Amino acid sequence: MNISRRSWMTGALGLGLAPLSPLFAVTEPYQRSGKGLRVGLAAYSFRHHFEWSRGKKNPKFEAGDKAMDMPGFIEYCARLGLDSAELTSYFFPPDCDASYFADCRRIAHVNGVQIAGTAVGNNFSHPKDAPERAEQISYVKTWIDNAVLMGAPHVRVFAGAHPKGVSPEEAEKNAIEALAETAVYAAEKGVFLGIENHDSITTADRLLRIVRGVESPWVGVNLDSGNFIADDVYAEMTASAPYSINVQLKTEIKVKDSKEKTSADLERVVKILKDTGYAGHVILEFEEETDPYEHVPPLLEKLQAWCA
Repeated sequence: MNISRRSWMTGALGLGLAPLSPLFAVTEPYQRSGKGLRVGLAAYSFRHHFEWSRGKKNPKFEAGDKAMDMPGFIEYCARLGLDSAELTSYFFPPDCDASYFADCRRIAHVNGVQIAGTAVGNNFSHPKDAPERAEQISYVKTWIDNAVLMGAPHVRVFAGAHPKGVSPEEAEKNAIEALAETAVYAAEKGVFLGIENHDSITTADRLLRIVRGVESPWVGVNLDSGNFIADDVYAEMTASAPYSINVQLKTEIKVKDSKEKTSADLERVVKILKDTGYAGHVILEFEEETDPYEHVPPLLEKLQAWCA
C-alpha cells in the first residue's frame, strides 16, 4: 500500500509520533493544492502621495486630489477590481491606534478586498547582544500585532544590511536567529513572516539558506522580482517561488555587472509562478519615478489577464 508523505505526516501527528515544527518547517517547497494567483497592489507604489512616511511628514507629499491615506488606498484597490492590497507600514500615521487598523480591516472587507499583508523595514543582522537586535525584534512584533488587527496573514521582513564590523557569515547567522525568535511570536498570532531578497540577499541560494535555517512553518520567502542580482534573475525567481508565501512584482530587474536596470518580462514571471505551483498574492510594487495614477492601472490590467 502506498502512503503519501502528507498522509503519513497527518497520521503520525495524530498519534503523537512526530514533532510539528521540523515536519512542516519550510526546509523544502510548500505542499500546495491550489493554483490561484490573486492580484494586488502595494501602497509603496504611491509613496509620494501619503502624508506620512516612516513616522515623519513625507517631504514629497503634495496635498490635493492625488493625496492618499490608507483607507483611501484600499478603496482605490477596490475600484480597480483587485483581489488584494498590501499596506506598507511606512505610510500609516504615527499616532494611529488599534481602531485605525481595525477600520482598515472593515473597509477592505466591505469592499471585497483582502489585506494581503504589511511590510516593515527592519534589520535582523545585529549581533545577539546588541541593543538594536532587541529593538528590531520588538518593532516586528508590534507589526505582527497590527497585522492581526487588520486581518493580514503576512508581514514582509528584511535580514537587513550588515552592521559595521559584522561579517557576512555572522550577519546571516544573526538573521536566522532573530527570525527564529520572532517566528515563535508570529506563530502564536497566526501570521507569516516573509523574508525578502533585499540588501545583502541578492541570490536565491542565500535567501533559501536563511529560510531553511530558521526551521519554522511560519517563515517563508517574500519574493521580490526586482531585487535579485544575477546573470539570470529569472532562474533565481524559479528557485525561490516554491518557498514563497508572497510575491512582489516590479517593472525592472537588475542583471549582474550591469549599471542600469532593464525592463522586466512580467508575463514570464507570472508563468514561472504558475509553473512552480505558487498559489497566493501577486503584488505589484511600482517603483518607477512616474505618476502611479497614470501608469499603475494599465499594468494591473495586464497582470490580471496573465494571472487569470
